[in-house]
Amino acid sequence: MTASGPGTSLDGGLERDLAAFAALAPRTPDGGAPAGGPLLVASDFDGVLAPLGDDPLASRPTPASAAALARLATLGPDRVRVALVSGRRIEDLARLASPPVGALLVGSHGAETGEVLAPAPEGGPADGPGVADGPGVAGGADGAGAGDAPGAQSQVRADGTTARVRLVPVALDDAQSTLLDRVTQELEEIAAPVEGAWVEHKPSAAVLHTRLSPQPAADEASAAAARLGDELGAHAMTGKNVVEIAVTSTSKGIALDALRTSLGSPAVLYLGDDVTDERAFAVLSASDLGIKVGPGETLARRRVADPAEAARALTALADLLGA
Repeated sequence: MTASGPGTSLDGGLERDLAAFAALAPRTPDGGAPAGGPLLVASDFDGVLAPLGDDPLASRPTPASAAALARLATLGPDRVRVALVSGRRIEDLARLASPPVGALLVGSHGAETGEVLAPAPEGGPADGPGVADGPGVAGGADGAGAGDAPGAQSQVRADGTTARVRLVPVALDDAQSTLLDRVTQELEEIAAPVEGAWVEHKPSAAVLHTRLSPQPAADEASAAAARLGDELGAHAMTGKNVVEIAVTSTSKGIALDALRTSLGSPAVLYLGDDVTDERAFAVLSASDLGIKVGPGETLARRRVADPAEAARALTALADLLGA
C-alpha cells in the first residue's frame, strides 16, 4: 500500500502499521451501528501538520494534511475521530489549523478543550457528535448536550472559512491566578534583555520563546526560565526553543488518555514532533501507533522526516479506511 500520487511511498514498516491500525476500525453490522468506539487519530499542529516557522501566527496546515484530515473526518464519529493536541491557546489552534467539522481540540497541553461543531441549521442549533466532559475533552460522548451546543461561537478562520466551535475555558482559582501573574512578570524580566525573545500569554501558563534569539543568550534564558518554574513550584515544560511554565498540572499524555477513555477508542494514532509530544507517545499501548515527525530521541514506534511525509501517512490512512 502507498499513498496516491508520485513520490509518495512510505516506509514499509509504517505501511504495515497503518494497515494494522486501520483494521481496528469498528465495523458496521448490516442495518446497525458500528460495534465499539471509533479510532482516534490525533496530532500535534506545529511541526507536524504545519511546518515550523519564525512567525507563530503565520502557521498553516499544508494543503495535503488539511485534505487528509478532512477525508478522515468524513468517515463519521462512529468510525474515526480526529483530534488536534497542541501547546497553543485553543482559540489560536482552532483559527490557524482550520480543522474539519467533528474535530476535537486540545490546547495549552491539555488545559483547554473544545471541538468544531456542525453549522447551525436555520432556526436552531446543530447537533454535534461530542465527547464526554473532563480533562482534555468537551461535550457529551453520546451526543448529549451537543444539540444545544452550550458555549458555541462563530469563528472566522485563517483559511477564510467561518466555523462554529465550542471552546471550554480554563478556570483558575485565586492562588493559581496570583501565581500566573508572578510567572508572567518574571518571564518578561528574563526575556527583556535577550534579543528576539518574547513571552506568550496563555490562560493557564506563560511561555518564553527564543527561536529568534542568538546563542548562547537563548540557552541561558531558557535555563533561567526552567529554574524559575522550579523555584515557584509551577510546572515547567521545555520544547523546541520554548519553555512553558503552567500553573495547572496537565500534559498531552493526560489529554490523550482522557480522549481515548471518553470515546472508548480501540486504538490511537498520534503524530508529534516536539519533546512535549513524548508524554503522549508514553501513554500509547501495543495496539496504538506513534509517529515521530523529524529528528530526535523518541518513544514513538515509527518516524517520518517532515510535515510533508506526515501528510502522506495521513493520506495513506484515509485510503485504507476508504475515506
